Amino acid sequence: MKKKKKMLLKIFILLIIAIAVTWVAISYDEEKTISTNAENLKTNKIEWGIKREENNKQPDVGSVNKKLMEENNGLYLGNKDKKIIYLTFDLGYEAGYTDSILNTLKENDVTATFFITAHYVNTAEDLIQKMIDNGNIVGNHTVNHKSMPSLDEATLKEEVTKLHDVVKEKFNYEMKYIRPPKGEYSQKSLALTNSLNYQTVMWSFAYADWDEKNQPSQEEGKKKIIENLHNGEIMLLHATSRTNKEILGDVIKQIKEKGYEIKSLNEFEK
Repeated sequence: MKKKKKMLLKIFILLIIAIAVTWVAISYDEEKTISTNAENLKTNKIEWGIKREENNKQPDVGSVNKKLMEENNGLYLGNKDKKIIYLTFDLGYEAGYTDSILNTLKENDVTATFFITAHYVNTAEDLIQKMIDNGNIVGNHTVNHKSMPSLDEATLKEEVTKLHDVVKEKFNYEMKYIRPPKGEYSQKSLALTNSLNYQTVMWSFAYADWDEKNQPSQEEGKKKIIENLHNGEIMLLHATSRTNKEILGDVIKQIKEKGYEIKSLNEFEK
């Protein structure tokens, strides 16, 4: 009888140990899964987008975009009560229009921000110098214009810092604004560029102006831009657009006639 009780006690103890080990293993796997899911959320690709509003109202950028940009000191919309426009241009390569665009900006006494890639630095140094000399801002558009969420942390850091260092060395100019290529970002990429002392700049207006082979007419371009003016607007245009080169002077004049002021990102008002 005593032997039987001892045997049952041993079995009971072994059963308790087995249950405890299994519980610890399950808990570890659950914690690992939760940790992995949290990391995936941080690295998931987010595509910047806006929902236009009528009657010159500020567009809806979406709750996720807004939350992440606010958490990481990003710029996407200015003060809703002030009639201020911020001009920005994306510029991965030179198509022959930037010199004219720079002249038009200067003639109209306004400046803009130009987001450039390494290719542009290597092929258009004279135009970058002219941007700087005319009081425009030069911004970082990364070395190779790759989608930020697709890159590991080391590569992403290199894409930003290598271009930063080259521009500083060649022009004695320190960039501080960055625009994610293709408007694609993640929570992690925002945090990383912010840690590199860069302020991410998105936009509250853009239109289909980037395809050199499919340019909108001058009338279409002006109509789209003017109809969508709004307070605190960060306007994204492409300097590779022939249409933008042709209409920029008229657009600036109409913006001013409608009571808006064009300011630099250095004067940004939230």
